[in-house]
Amino acid sequence: MDLIRIIWARARRLTDEAGSATAEYVVATMAAVGFAGLLVVILKGDEVRGMLTDLVHRALTVGS
Repeated sequence: MDLIRIIWARARRLTDEAGSATAEYVVATMAAVGFAGLLVVILKGDEVRGMLTDLVHRALTVGS
Protein backbone atom coordinates (compact mmCIF):
# COMPACT_ATOMS: atom_id res chain seq x y z
CA MET A 1 0.00 0.00 0.00
CA ASP A 2 2.89 2.37 0.70
CA LEU A 3 4.23 1.86 -2.82
CA ILE A 4 0.92 3.00 -4.28
CA ARG A 5 0.99 6.16 -2.16
CA ILE A 6 4.54 6.94 -3.23
CA ILE A 7 3.68 6.48 -6.90
CA TRP A 8 0.54 8.57 -6.52
CA ALA A 9 2.43 11.38 -4.76
CA ARG A 10 5.09 11.45 -7.49
CA ALA A 11 2.44 11.49 -10.21
CA ARG A 12 0.73 14.47 -8.55
CA ARG A 13 4.02 16.36 -8.39
CA LEU A 14 4.59 15.79 -12.08
CA THR A 15 1.17 17.14 -13.01
CA ASP A 16 1.60 20.23 -10.82
CA GLU A 17 4.42 21.45 -13.09
CA ALA A 18 2.77 20.52 -16.38
CA GLY A 19 2.70 24.10 -17.77
CA SER A 20 6.10 25.23 -16.56
CA ALA A 21 7.94 24.18 -19.73
CA THR A 22 5.49 26.14 -21.86
CA ALA A 23 5.89 29.19 -19.63
CA GLU A 24 9.66 28.95 -19.93
CA TYR A 25 9.38 28.85 -23.73
CA VAL A 26 7.15 31.93 -23.66
CA VAL A 27 9.63 33.85 -21.51
CA ALA A 28 12.56 32.84 -23.73
CA THR A 29 10.61 33.75 -26.88
CA MET A 30 9.63 37.14 -25.51
CA ALA A 31 13.25 37.84 -24.54
CA ALA A 32 14.37 36.91 -28.06
CA VAL A 33 11.72 39.16 -29.61
CA GLY A 34 12.76 42.04 -27.38
CA PHE A 35 16.41 41.55 -28.28
CA ALA A 36 15.55 41.38 -31.98
CA GLY A 37 13.55 44.61 -31.68
CA LEU A 38 16.48 46.30 -29.99
CA LEU A 39 18.82 45.14 -32.76
CA VAL A 40 16.45 46.51 -35.40
CA VAL A 41 16.41 49.91 -33.71
CA ILE A 42 20.19 49.96 -33.38
CA LEU A 43 20.86 48.77 -36.92
CA LYS A 44 18.52 51.35 -38.47
CA GLY A 45 20.87 54.12 -37.38
CA ASP A 46 23.00 55.64 -40.14
CA GLU A 47 26.24 55.42 -38.17
CA VAL A 48 25.88 51.72 -37.43
CA ARG A 49 24.76 50.98 -40.98
CA GLY A 50 27.84 52.77 -42.31
CA MET A 51 30.14 50.86 -39.98
CA LEU A 52 28.62 47.52 -41.02
CA THR A 53 28.74 48.40 -44.72
CA ASP A 54 32.39 49.37 -44.38
CA LEU A 55 33.17 46.17 -42.48
CA VAL A 56 31.52 43.99 -45.13
CA HIS A 57 33.18 45.95 -47.94
CA ARG A 58 36.64 45.51 -46.37
CA ALA A 59 35.98 41.81 -45.75
CA LEU A 60 35.00 41.23 -49.38
CA THR A 61 37.74 43.34 -50.93
CA VAL A 62 40.64 41.20 -52.04
CA GLY A 63 44.13 42.60 -51.37
CA SER A 64 44.53 46.33 -50.86
